Amino acid sequence: MKNDPDTKPRASYHHGDLRAQLIEATRQLVEEKGPDHLSVSEASRRAGVSTAAPYKHFKDKDDLLRAVAFEGMARQHDQMCAALGPLPPRSLARISALGHVYIGFARAEPAVFRLMFGLSDDHAGDADLVQKGHETFELVQREVAAFRGSDVIEEIDLRRAFQLWSFVHGLSFLMIDGKLQQMDLPVDIDAMLDDIGRRVMADA
Repeated sequence: MKNDPDTKPRASYHHGDLRAQLIEATRQLVEEKGPDHLSVSEASRRAGVSTAAPYKHFKDKDDLLRAVAFEGMARQHDQMCAALGPLPPRSLARISALGHVYIGFARAEPAVFRLMFGLSDDHAGDADLVQKGHETFELVQREVAAFRGSDVIEEIDLRRAFQLWSFVHGLSFLMIDGKLQQMDLPVDIDAMLDDIGRRVMADA
């Protein structure tokens, strides 16, 4: 009988890679089945390791899911930073780019995106998750402040950043929930993000 490629044990792996392998296997399963149907043993089989291996790095399934959520937040943050790289300072293009990445991540990894914002009741008690979320929101605040020529984030920047985030966050969920298709609403993402950016930053 041939081994299933998803369950075939790895010949070897570096100890430091085991954690990453398990997180990636869990991410794949979360996208395929959702977090509610995940089991640690299934993630182990997908990663090609023993069912005892995850407990060297994770306390339980919730701990593993938190790691997937954290890695998703880190990827999204890195993608946002990368998108800003080639764009001129103090431009609306930078504001729009942040929105593009945010929505693009949600569409590319909808289950992980949901996990990042609805993990569990103890999500808010995880200092690492909270800090990573703050870093991403602070990135938006810094860009908003820079647009008006300031290196200091002030109350007006916080308010504008929240308005921008609220828009792209809501639109992301409408898109991955299929609500726009149900309402037959054509959406030009480029034009919409540019328009929202202009409106929010109009008096900057």
